[in-house]
Order: sequence, then C-alpha cells, then structure tokens
Amino acid sequence: MLKLNRVRHLRTTYKRCLSGQSQLQLNSTDAEPAYPEIQDLSFKARKQKDAANWHEEIRQVPTVEEKMIKINMPRYYGFKVVDFNDSKIPYNALPLTQHYTRTVLEDLPSETDKKAQAKDSEQEQEQPSVDGLFKAARGDVIDALEFAHDYYKHLEKQHNSAESNPVERERILTQIIVEQLNRALLQSLSEEYKHLDELDVDYNPRHEAFWAVGGVDPPKNVQKSKKGREWQKDMANESVDRMVQYTGAPYLALRHRKQLTPWKTEAESENLELSKQLPRFKHDPRTLGYSTKHQHATNVPGYWPKGNENNFGLLSFQSRAHLQIRPKSFGEQDQLEALHSLAIKSSYAWLLAQANYNGFNTYNELTYPMNTQTVITNGREWSFYEYQLNTLLLHGTNVAENPRVNFCRGTKPLPLYAEISASGKCVDFNDNALRHLLNFYANAPSIQRSIGEQQPYVASDVSAYENAEQRDFINKTFKYLASNRPRHLELPEIYLWEKLYKIDNNNRAMEAKRRFFELDINPWQRTLDTHDKEYVPRAVRPDVPKNKNRFKKTYYP
Repeated sequence: MLKLNRVRHLRTTYKRCLSGQSQLQLNSTDAEPAYPEIQDLSFKARKQKDAANWHEEIRQVPTVEEKMIKINMPRYYGFKVVDFNDSKIPYNALPLTQHYTRTVLEDLPSETDKKAQAKDSEQEQEQPSVDGLFKAARGDVIDALEFAHDYYKHLEKQHNSAESNPVERERILTQIIVEQLNRALLQSLSEEYKHLDELDVDYNPRHEAFWAVGGVDPPKNVQKSKKGREWQKDMANESVDRMVQYTGAPYLALRHRKQLTPWKTEAESENLELSKQLPRFKHDPRTLGYSTKHQHATNVPGYWPKGNENNFGLLSFQSRAHLQIRPKSFGEQDQLEALHSLAIKSSYAWLLAQANYNGFNTYNELTYPMNTQTVITNGREWSFYEYQLNTLLLHGTNVAENPRVNFCRGTKPLPLYAEISASGKCVDFNDNALRHLLNFYANAPSIQRSIGEQQPYVASDVSAYENAEQRDFINKTFKYLASNRPRHLELPEIYLWEKLYKIDNNNRAMEAKRRFFELDINPWQRTLDTHDKEYVPRAVRPDVPKNKNRFKKTYYP
C-alpha cells in the first residue's frame, strides 16, 4: 500500500512539473535554448587546449620573475634549444633567421627619404640639425680613431698580442675604437641632444633571449616516437615547435627610459600577404650547421628586471670578427647576408628580452611596437640597421595565421676610414659613414608610456610581497635559472651497452630492473618543482607542532 501511494505521488509531481514547464514555454516564446559548445575531444585538440590554458596561466602570473619561472616549470633539466649566438653564422643562414624571427628585410632609406617620410606622417620633430655639429664631431672622431690605434699598438708591445688569433685581435681593437668613438660623440652631441645625458652605457653586456618557433619539420626520433603510438601516428609528419636560445655580448649598448618612434605604422605591420611571402625554413637547423644544447630559458637584456628606469634599447654595437674565419668560397653575397642575419637576430633578441621585462614573452603578444638601432663593425667597416619589433607570436600555427611581421632595414658595409698611416694619421676618412652614425645618436627617444600601458600583464612587483621568505625564494630561483648553472645531478644517460643488450636486444632478462628506462620513467617529464625540499632544523622552526613544517615552503607560480 505504501509503495502504491509513493508511485501515485511521483506521478502527480511529474505531471505538475510538465504543466509548469509547458506554461513557461508558452509565456516565453521568444527565448532560444542555450546549448553548451560542442568541444573537439580528439588528442590534437586537447593538446592545443592545454597549451592555450598554459599560455593564459603565464599571462596571469603577476610578476616578471615568476613569469620566467613559470615558462621553465615543465623542464627540470632545461629545454633542448637551437643555439643562436653572435659568434657563429653558417652558410645561407638568412632564410632561417628571417623565419625564426618573422622579419622582413629592407634597405635603409637615405636621410632625404627619411625626412620626406617624417614630413608626410607629421612625425617630424624640431631638433638641432646634425649638419651644424658635423664639423666638430668629425674632428673629435678622427682624434679618437688615432688614439685608439696608438693605444692598441701599446697593448701589442706590452702583451705580445701578435701571437693571439686574428679574431681576438680584431675584437680587442674594435672594442677600443667603439668605446673611444662613443665617448667622443657623447661629448660632442650631448649639449644639443639632451637625451644623450640620460643614457645608461653597458660595456660588453649580457644579451640573452628565449622563444619558440613553429613550422619546423619534426626530427627523426620524434617521428619514430609518434608512429609507435596509435593516437599519434597520424600526426607523425606534422610540423613542431623548436625552442631557440640566443646568447650574445655586444661591444657597447645604450639604453634610455623612453622608446624610439616606430617607422612602420600599425597597418603596415599587420599584413597577412606580406607574412606569407617570408622565407620558410622547415628543415632541422642542424642541417645548416647550428648546434643544439639543453638549458633553462633565459631572457636578459643586460640588466635585472627592477631598479633600472632606462629599460629601452637605443643603440648596440655588434662584432663581425667571426667573419674572418668564414671560408672565402662562400662569396661576398653570403658574407653580406651573414651581416644581415647577425643584425636581425641580435636586434630581435635584445628587444624580446626588454619586452620580457615588461611582461611579454614568446607566448603573450606585444601590445605596442618596440624599436632599436644596431651597428655591426670591425672598426673600419660599419653596417647600420634599424629594427622594429611588432610581434612575438611565432609558435604553432602563428607561422601562417599571424598577420603581424617584424621589420629590419640596413645598409651595406661602409668604410669609416681607409687606414692609419705609419705616422698615426687617419687616411681617407668617409664622411657618409660618420653621418649615419651621427643620425643614430641624434635619434631622440620620444615615446613614454604609463606603467599600465607599458606593462599590461604585470600586476605586481616581487618587492611588494609582504612575505620575506616568498620574496627570497622567487629572487633566488629566478637568478639561479638565469645563471645557466647545471643541476647538481646530471641528466640520466643510457649507456651504449644498455642500448645494445637491454633495449635493442633483450639479452639480460634475469637482471633486476633498476634503471629509469626499465621502470618507464621519462626524465624529461620531470618538472621544475620536483625535488627534495630544504630541511628546517627544529631549533629554528616556527611555534607549531613538532612534526609539522619540517621542510621549507616553496612558492612556485
């Protein structure tokens, strides 16, 4: 009887619900049903969604230091990166460099064309003319060149530098020349160009940058690994992302608190058709001669994130001494392309490192363009370049879908002088090369943004954290990663006899399985926070139960 009453009660309740629902539908005939979005549950779609969520997590991290730690979180032993540097440029490296930096290369316009462009765009500023200061600066530059050569001869006699290699001798001489010319030009121009008094001068600074590049063919081991898995074998030949790490040390770098004025408009920077015309180098970079290494991702523009207001690059002087050891059979055209490649990757890396200190990175796009100027010289030959950074998104499908491109424009090598005579006098001084150099110094930064506009993805500063232990942990972890020191335990290695007798041929079946590959452990999957915590002695523990807080707390983002 109770069971029958319960059934009747359920029937009555169900009818009331149906009548209420039908009445609601009659009252709201205009309402459209809202269905949840149909999600793609395939393996590829899930991987893309996980990557997008990780990129969003990086953007949400409040401080610059923690963003860099967050990028390094997936790899305890560091990433496998393509080694970009300022001392090695293989043959035919320009297409790869343009692909890896998404850069369009143009010729540097003459001074007349620049003035016409500035007048047309209404960006011409009232500044003193370089022509009025040219005569005084010319004399100071010639004196600086003669002094630099005289000082170098003194060093040769004192240290017997003739026994050193030609690359090192050129670096020493060029370092002296660049420092003396910078001193002379700052003294000659600073009275008329007030921004030169506000510069920070870095001698042999550390420039490093990390980014990801898409559209590269997978290595053979990656293809073989994917073909061995049923859910990945269809994607075995699809392009992958390659991590790139640039390391360089220019002769000199000048920084200012304001930005240079962009010379490309936003409409010119967003050109999908132009981006499709960029060179694509899909092959493994090792086919050209680039090497790979394992290290943590680092972004260092020559200074630490906080405590420095001059955080925008104005001018850098790069070395071309490594061109002496390039085979002459490569030809003059490839040597010119090598200079272009060095200018592109050094300028891109320096601007990327500066952007990283403003909260941007290879996974979070720029919200405004950044510009710099680059000079490549051996003391006698000078090449002048201007670079504009518009985009940092080069990974994944951005190779084909990102409409933004970066721009670089430069000149062919120009001789500043022919030689220094036996009497120590400068012969055949080139006024045209000096004018280019003067224009770079006279190019005054004029854009100053608010903190919110300059750092839209930075919500806080590490020094603002009230927890002293947290501040100390973040600073130590960030600087340890930036130091590029290896881990105290080396990466596990598979020895050749193990590859032969245990992996390729199962000839030791009775031996105990203790090695990582026998226990199905992938050391590359070890994350940055997978380590033993630091033990806290009982005498210095806080006032809590004795069995708690035996280990120091970590503050990974």
